[in-house]
Amino acid sequence: MFRFIVRVIVNALALAAAAWLLPGITVGSSAVSEAAGNDMVGVVLAYLFIGLIFGIVNAVVRPIIGFLSLPITCLTLGLFAIVINAAMLVLTSWLSSYTPIGLHVETFFWDAILGAVIISIVSAVIGWIVPDSRER
Repeated sequence: MFRFIVRVIVNALALAAAAWLLPGITVGSSAVSEAAGNDMVGVVLAYLFIGLIFGIVNAVVRPIIGFLSLPITCLTLGLFAIVINAAMLVLTSWLSSYTPIGLHVETFFWDAILGAVIISIVSAVIGWIVPDSRER
């Protein structure tokens, strides 16, 4: 359970970094802004909620898509994995549009692809900093 919570926090931090660096990625809604009064707790909870959705999408859908796209991933020497990560980001955006707190990705090519790269880099750096409980 602790590992799951850490993974959601890492996802939230990575999404926050992507939203901070790319103007085409936004998290939140007017309902969150009005209810939270633009305070930091509402923003943190919004990122944690979107991080939870992103984690579920990566745990359920990504392995299936990764397996089905294995030939093209091998053909492109792994670069197609960036497209898969961007597709998971867009899928998270679509799923969160049905919730009060939403992730919005404007364009697939620039925002989703660059967002996927940023999220991968931030997740890798945080993964190096935070030790995994299985490595002990």
